[in-house]
Amino acid sequence: MFLSVFDVFKIGVGPSSSHTMGPMTAANRFLDLILSDEWPRPSSGAQVASIKVSLHGSLAHTGIGHGTGRAVVLGLMGEQPDSVDPDKMDGIIDGVERSGRITPPGHPAYQFQPKVDLVFDKKQPLPGHANGMSFSAFDRDGRMLLRRIYYSVGGGFVVTDTELEGMRTKKKASSDLAKVPYPFSSAKQMLDMAARSGLSIAQMKRANEESHRSREELDEGLDRIWAAMRSCIERGLKVDGIMPGGLNVRRRARAIHDKLQEEWRSNRINPLLANDWLSVYAMAVNEENAAGGRVVTAPTNGAAGVIPATIRYYEHFHDDWDQKGIRDYLLTAAAIGGIIKHNASISGAEVGCQGEVGSAAAMAAAGLAAVMGGTAEQIENAAEIALEHHLGMSCDPVAGLVQVPCIERNALGAVKAVTAASLAIKGDGRHFVPLDACIETMRQTGHDMSEKYKETSTGGLAVNVVEC
Repeated sequence: MFLSVFDVFKIGVGPSSSHTMGPMTAANRFLDLILSDEWPRPSSGAQVASIKVSLHGSLAHTGIGHGTGRAVVLGLMGEQPDSVDPDKMDGIIDGVERSGRITPPGHPAYQFQPKVDLVFDKKQPLPGHANGMSFSAFDRDGRMLLRRIYYSVGGGFVVTDTELEGMRTKKKASSDLAKVPYPFSSAKQMLDMAARSGLSIAQMKRANEESHRSREELDEGLDRIWAAMRSCIERGLKVDGIMPGGLNVRRRARAIHDKLQEEWRSNRINPLLANDWLSVYAMAVNEENAAGGRVVTAPTNGAAGVIPATIRYYEHFHDDWDQKGIRDYLLTAAAIGGIIKHNASISGAEVGCQGEVGSAAAMAAAGLAAVMGGTAEQIENAAEIALEHHLGMSCDPVAGLVQVPCIERNALGAVKAVTAASLAIKGDGRHFVPLDACIETMRQTGHDMSEKYKETSTGGLAVNVVEC
């Protein structure tokens, strides 16, 4: 199925694309459904008077640390991930808690008391995906009028249970792919098309995008995505203090950045200079994400630092960088991200952190190899190297917060991405493990991985680190 670059890279808020942005979007969808004609109205003429929500699976286990409950309340108030003002979120939530009502634009007021009507159900997972949630609407007499199940499948993507079934049977795949000039759903197809057409991966992805929008709209959108990423880096480098959530984890990006600037000015020799800059850029983004700031899914919030850090590295250390290069980087990265999502998963709750930071590193390596002049084969090799060396990585956030080990994990993911791109560029593109085989291995590994290591905070570091 064709995924736009703007499906892969979405502007939103932290700390999690699947646990924050997804539930907010699901709440928006349920509000739209209430006003629509897509459900049978009762003959009695009864109207929706109250709403209840239950969270299941990973959303229930780590929802408090990920701000899932807050996201649901904000979504039911009509707020959307790409436009909600982070500075106003607390006030909106306080108002709902005090009044026991939600007042979304275009709707009457509905009864909703977050402490009663929002349930974190850790005992009963929903069958379709680890990130499941149920929204129900009732009349004044407590009779259920409407119920929908939604799944947050990673990267801010939300589907209903019936939509998820359709995705898995791939009924729409062929028709969706036929709508673009270069329809590829695997790395092999992508390489074959590049060889036949003589186009780069970025050029094919651009042609696919321009079949849906103008070149000017595409370029403006790509520039807007990078501006949001760069702004997130800059904010993260200026703020210090303790991050929210109760772990008392201190922001480090600003202090590290100050030391690096001092080294830069003094011309001190630092053999790890590039790695240090990469790391601080990634940490700045993920500290902002952990604090609930404005970020871009890349492909998720939990892995949001890898790609911005690698692009900023490209600006910092490559004298030939330009805006076209950044656009080509994003298009190439999105092409790889689409293949991974189509054939495996980018959800930590489904396949562990290999699907988040591993996917981000593969996308970043591919983007960087592209702007370094790599062939399609070298780009595919770069993505494979980066992903291969994240296989088996679990998702075990301490206290359900996207802080430990997530922030440093993005820094190391960026370092691996640059290393993978460099190794691939120095080769001729021929390599032993195809990217498609690596993606399938990630899918199988995630399927076999114990649930306690997949964003439930019931295993790994989450239970072996004493919370202070």
